[in-house]
Amino acid sequence: MSWDADTYDRVADPQEAWAREILARAGFEPAQTVLDAGCGSGRVTRLLLEQGLDVVAVDADPAMVAKAREALPPQVRVEQQDLLDLELGEPVDAIFSCAVFHWIDDHERLFARLRGALRPGGRMVAQCGGHGNVANVLAAIDRREATHFFAQPEDTERRLRDAGFNEARAWLEPKPTTVADPETFIATVCLHGDPRAAELAPKVVEALGEPPVIDYVRLNIEAAA
Repeated sequence: MSWDADTYDRVADPQEAWAREILARAGFEPAQTVLDAGCGSGRVTRLLLEQGLDVVAVDADPAMVAKAREALPPQVRVEQQDLLDLELGEPVDAIFSCAVFHWIDDHERLFARLRGALRPGGRMVAQCGGHGNVANVLAAIDRREATHFFAQPEDTERRLRDAGFNEARAWLEPKPTTVADPETFIATVCLHGDPRAAELAPKVVEALGEPPVIDYVRLNIEAAA
């Protein structure tokens, strides 16, 4: 199911806040070429540009790619590609990703493709949903198993090493989150891909209490080629 890119761009304040935290520890150097792996609507890509980085932005969703191309300067390379089949032509110095990898269920192939896109000595700094992510949202709709891939850190480290990364570190970080428009956010982001999302979102908000707190759990990833 394609994303509602306009609505996502409007409500994605938490994702931008997380991206700022990831960038603060990433330590990318100005003029490095960085892959934004899963650029979405381009909100986070702008943060990379503000750091003086040369950015290659990639996303699989055509609506997100169109929104990013509209939002970003014309010289920024924005491509529609599935990360599982990623082909860049030239390797990049670093890879950045925020709130993307849990939408992809084949992390072995994902990490192998990302490793192949990274020059020797390059670094990947990323964050996505981890084990236990949005459990209270899923419980509110009696969904016992998430449709997302919320991985454990030890499994992630193993998959990174198997993909050819020389160094790999992953850890979970609870991120209880409130948002300005919870119904829209939950329908657009947390329940993306569920055809009943708009119907279920008010039920979720009621179940979460006042204020409705989404129990996000982030999986932080740092790896070096």
